[in-house]
Amino acid sequence: HELIQKALSALYLFHRDQHYIVAENKVQIVDEFTGRAMPDRTWERGLHQMIEVKENCEISGQRKTLSQITYQRFFGRYLLLSGMTGTAKEVEPELKRVYDISVAKVPTHKTSRRKRLPDRVFLTSEARWQHVAVRTSELAAMGRAVLVGTRSVEGSEYLGQLLADMGLAHTVLNARQDDIEAEAVAQAGLPGKVTVATNMAGRGTDIKLSDEVAETGGLHVILTEFHESARVDRQLFGRAARQGDPGTVEAIVSLEDELFVRYAPLITRIAVRSISLNTGFMQENFFRLLVLYVQTKAEHYARKIRLDTIRRDKKWLQALGFIGLDKK
Repeated sequence: HELIQKALSALYLFHRDQHYIVAENKVQIVDEFTGRAMPDRTWERGLHQMIEVKENCEISGQRKTLSQITYQRFFGRYLLLSGMTGTAKEVEPELKRVYDISVAKVPTHKTSRRKRLPDRVFLTSEARWQHVAVRTSELAAMGRAVLVGTRSVEGSEYLGQLLADMGLAHTVLNARQDDIEAEAVAQAGLPGKVTVATNMAGRGTDIKLSDEVAETGGLHVILTEFHESARVDRQLFGRAARQGDPGTVEAIVSLEDELFVRYAPLITRIAVRSISLNTGFMQENFFRLLVLYVQTKAEHYARKIRLDTIRRDKKWLQALGFIGLDKK
């Protein structure tokens, strides 16, 4: 029964260039939040081998777990625990509950000059990609540097092909081209430079702007698909207008995106009726509420899984007799 379940999961739930890539005839897991390949990690209990069969790759040996520890218990072993991030405020209650640490908000060194343009939403994924390509071409022609963020390797390469068909020079940065990351980031702030990237170019990436780009409005960031966590979206938007630089951001998405289909299928069908086919605009307040609803629902589900993992971990330790019942 378990093997059948794994086989069906490999066939229908795990998709190439989204959850994994095939490199050097090996299946490599892609971390959704960082966009990077993790060649040393494998799925357990035969799932990885099922996917290797699906992709006609050489079947690797199944690894056995000799020991395991959750991230929460691992970090909890430190006597002193601290960190710095631009997106901790949203998860402050969970940080307090799990690690018993508080969050202090530090104001930015310089006043932010980032401007968020109205969101655009299209009925189909194809219409979204076509509009992103046209919008990117227009901005590049103005001398702006453009960073387009995609959620998957597949999305970045599809958009890259559209831009190539338009004759627009660009750089694609994803788990398959991670060897050129430093060079791509160094050139991403030049006039007319277009960079299409997965989440590799999101968290922590500092794109230096040339004087010409700063004078024409700075870096423009386009989000092509909302993530389940709003923190990841904010990390991508945060590449623009850093350290007092000018910059603009916008979201160009589709109602066929997984986030809407999975977490709000009924509301999404209602939203379809209010969209303008020509402009891609819908009532902004309604769409922002829709995004807030689906992301809140997705984050609640993810948080529930994390807390369930902590509870199971504590029960497992108690069963082994390593800790007392009264200890966290």
